[in-house]
Amino acid sequence: MEKTHCHIVVLISGNGTNLQALINASTTSNFRVVAVVSNNHEAFGLQRATVADIPALVVDHDNYSSRQDFDRKLIEVIDAFDSELIVLAGFMRILGPEFVQHYQGRILNIHPSLLPAYTGVNTHQRVLDAGDKEHGVSVHFVTDELDGGPVVAQEKIAVLTTDTAAQLATRVAAKEHIIYPKVVSWFAAGRLHMDADGAYMDHDKLPAGGVEIHPAAVQDSIRLP
Repeated sequence: MEKTHCHIVVLISGNGTNLQALINASTTSNFRVVAVVSNNHEAFGLQRATVADIPALVVDHDNYSSRQDFDRKLIEVIDAFDSELIVLAGFMRILGPEFVQHYQGRILNIHPSLLPAYTGVNTHQRVLDAGDKEHGVSVHFVTDELDGGPVVAQEKIAVLTTDTAAQLATRVAAKEHIIYPKVVSWFAAGRLHMDADGAYMDHDKLPAGGVEIHPAAVQDSIRLP
């Protein structure tokens, strides 16, 4: 039977609010979440998947003696679902070269900063410590370099003088829940791909910061359970 929607597998480690945004969007979009995989048995996102009648599986990294063995098991589990795209949504494990190459050009990640600034963790506090006036979220293709793949899209927020790291995290998360389903839908429509020299949208190479999503063009916030 011919597929009518792009099939995606979502990898999570925790609460899964971006997963929930993808599940919600998929009901009226051109992609379907066909499986959710976590490295953490206690990830609340697994319950979100179960409620939505989506297969929820765990590959516990503690059960494997090496990252390579863990990655190979992940590949085995994911490949059983015949998916076109792997979506990292708060997946807190660094994926090795074998995994990345197996799905080259078919892995997206979302990161709470305006890449290439502030790769890694604790981005909100680092923005405050640096005195930056802008912060935001980036969606990028995954490569061997941590948070270093071609950026597809970004959305910015202003950093207020009264902001705490927790307040920034809340406002950035609201943007994440909008931008991620949008980018996944671009991939599902065949508009987006990665080449050796960067990310392309409608056959045009994207600038280093990707597409800038303008707040006026999308709903500003989505409430998630």
